[in-house]
Amino acid sequence: MGIAACSENEFIKLWHEFKSPTLIAKTLGIGVRTVMSRRRAIEYRLGIKLDAHHNVYQPPVYLPKLKANVESKLNQTRHHARRGQALEKGRVLVFSDAHFYPDETTTAYRALIECIKEFKPTTIVCNGDAFDGTTASRHARISWASAPTIKEEIEACKFYLGGIESANRGGELIWTLGNHDARFETYLSNQIGQYEGVEGFTLKDHFPMWKPCWSYWVNTDTVIKHRWKGGYTAGHNNAVQSGVNFVTGHTHVLSVQPFTDMSPSFQENGGTRYGVQTGTLADPNGDQFLDYTEDNPKNWRSGFVLLSFDRGRLLQPELVQVCGDDEVEFRGKIHRV
Repeated sequence: MGIAACSENEFIKLWHEFKSPTLIAKTLGIGVRTVMSRRRAIEYRLGIKLDAHHNVYQPPVYLPKLKANVESKLNQTRHHARRGQALEKGRVLVFSDAHFYPDETTTAYRALIECIKEFKPTTIVCNGDAFDGTTASRHARISWASAPTIKEEIEACKFYLGGIESANRGGELIWTLGNHDARFETYLSNQIGQYEGVEGFTLKDHFPMWKPCWSYWVNTDTVIKHRWKGGYTAGHNNAVQSGVNFVTGHTHVLSVQPFTDMSPSFQENGGTRYGVQTGTLADPNGDQFLDYTEDNPKNWRSGFVLLSFDRGRLLQPELVQVCGDDEVEFRGKIHRV
């Protein structure tokens, strides 16, 4: 409808019905600030008070439209390349770049298990590179470096992802595939393509609880995928150039970078969207990385990200960061895990 087409009486009626600037903004297709300005003008001119229910949220008003928009976005791709959900209120836990190796239980992994039990997220996203695939890499072996076999790596992935499955309390399990994960099938398709379709020759055959995809959307303004832009500033560049909240792994950087402009889609959040990088669940100095980084300093962070949604909006993303042996930083405290 728009604010210009909404008469004063219609606006007051909407206010008494919803008592929420956010819901009225969504109904009229305008920004929350515009709604608040109109509210103050009416209160001043008529000498009335238009109270809001600050703690009461009624999602059914716009949920059907939100679901329809998300479904439309998902239907633009085939074969589950894109998955997603409409989420008004809830949490999504995102970890990435675990590069699971046998017998390497990291501090970040233990913290992840505790967070799953504590927050009971609606969705848990393994944001790529859970499988390392060293021996299936296109890169040549470095010197006489040793590495686990594919079988040993798959068993390690099953063990650690199985721990996540056991801690989970009904949340959807999503695996946004990374470039290392792709090594499993890429190697097979290039070497023995005639085995296509045989059970066990795709990564998903070994992890039936996890739904694979290239990107996972929460509503229509937050996308989680393994990678897009590269480098330390990937979070900022992803948010700027995509026009949505963009959550990626790949760089092993753990950060939240807000970006504010005049995008009409984010006016209720002050025009701010987030570029999030999800760190690594592995130890940055683990055996997976020692040889190919030549034991150089690595500006990486071990940890993961908690995304919270309220009124259909992504709130300030929260980082869980390893800060020492068996310790992580989270919400202004050091926690032992």
